[in-house]
Amino acid sequence: MMELIHGHESLLLWLTVVSIIALIASMVLIPWMIVHIPSDYFSHPNRQKKYVRDSQISIARLMFMLLKNILGIVFIIGGVAMLVMPGQGILTIVIGILLIDFPYKYQVESWIIKRPTILKSINMLRAKAKQSPLEV
Repeated sequence: MMELIHGHESLLLWLTVVSIIALIASMVLIPWMIVHIPSDYFSHPNRQKKYVRDSQISIARLMFMLLKNILGIVFIIGGVAMLVMPGQGILTIVIGILLIDFPYKYQVESWIIKRPTILKSINMLRAKAKQSPLEV
């Protein structure tokens, strides 16, 4: 076992650094994102669709959507890793799901947010920031 550790010291160092950065980033970004979700985000039975004609889609909007989806996937992967490493794994996964675009996203979000432990955790963070609780 010691041979394995000594043979991969640089890899273990990088994994430690990435884990510490992910922990600090999750402690800062996740609460900030949760506080900025509108309180009525989950109170509508169906999300209003944004009707955009093909001629109105710009390169900047496509790049924003691509970056947002990549960030969401990174959050989901990081959240799964944080289930075994230090950090807020479940909340990070929820934020990642909120960021990415996929069919039936609103139904999945609503199902996740209606779990009592998740809703309680999110509303506790919102209460500390003096924001109204999420309406489901």
